[in-house]
Amino acid sequence: MATVETWTGTEVRALRQAKRMSIESFAAHLGISARMVSKWEARGTGITPRPVNQAALDTSLASSDTEVHERFARLTAGSPSVLPNPGGDDSLPLPRQHQHQLRHPGDGRRMALVEAGVFLAGPGKEPVWLPDYYIDVFPVTNGDYSRFVAATSHRAPQHWPGGSSPDELLDHPVVFVTWDDAAAYAQWAGKTLPTSHQWEKAARGPRGHVYPWGDQPTPAKCNSRESGLASTTPVSCYHSGVSQYGVYDLCGNTWEWCQDQPSPGRHELKAGAFTSPFARAVPSAFNDAAATMLDDDTGFRCCAVDPPRPARRVVAP
Repeated sequence: MATVETWTGTEVRALRQAKRMSIESFAAHLGISARMVSKWEARGTGITPRPVNQAALDTSLASSDTEVHERFARLTAGSPSVLPNPGGDDSLPLPRQHQHQLRHPGDGRRMALVEAGVFLAGPGKEPVWLPDYYIDVFPVTNGDYSRFVAATSHRAPQHWPGGSSPDELLDHPVVFVTWDDAAAYAQWAGKTLPTSHQWEKAARGPRGHVYPWGDQPTPAKCNSRESGLASTTPVSCYHSGVSQYGVYDLCGNTWEWCQDQPSPGRHELKAGAFTSPFARAVPSAFNDAAATMLDDDTGFRCCAVDPPRPARRVVAP
């Protein structure tokens, strides 16, 4: 699949046409004004969008289906800015600020360090102090959950035919899990579910940014209802939507269970989902559900305050 080295108005028009979207709907998809999209397209190769919009365009293209990529390739044939077959997710280096990561020996999953300190929590940005902790870089996937099911004979999610995850969903977040299912996985892995404050700090950073990537509302940086995909996406899909700790999918894709119990039998959920409007994906927003609830848009990730040793440290290049 193609990637774009530097977007100009010409590639913007090609992507919009490949996605078969109007100027208004494409602008809403990117989180910008229709007037800006019109300006880009009118000026063609004579205009280059700002870096934040370049990132949004990158994510929009990367999350598109095969047919969109094929149409985009035809529309941009001969463009020196469009590069074919850039390589998979593993070819992308982690940004340097994402160095403090390790592999947890319980389930082998990558975790990011969130350092101790005060962060600004909730819509009112109230100061809250938290000690050091690690949080999963990605939501627990169907592949991860498969190993748990095989090791414990725990009930498989209902969307797995014959009790096994479809191959094409192995790198998608596991769904159709109750709070008890998520807690059982966490216990098996030697971890816990995150508190809502742990989850929120990982998403917003110590300064209380509105979104993991900053304060600009950009729906193209996550898998919310506005993406139009109507399903989960691979957990490493949205590179431009990571938090400052290198943590993915803290907006959209699936709701995630937290420890907090605001009332008996109910637990908090964070992140929003592919079924939710972008406005519901704000990390400071409150949502909860009955512990027995399970749906196609609800999963989880885990935390660890003091991961057991040995643990292999992952250092960014």
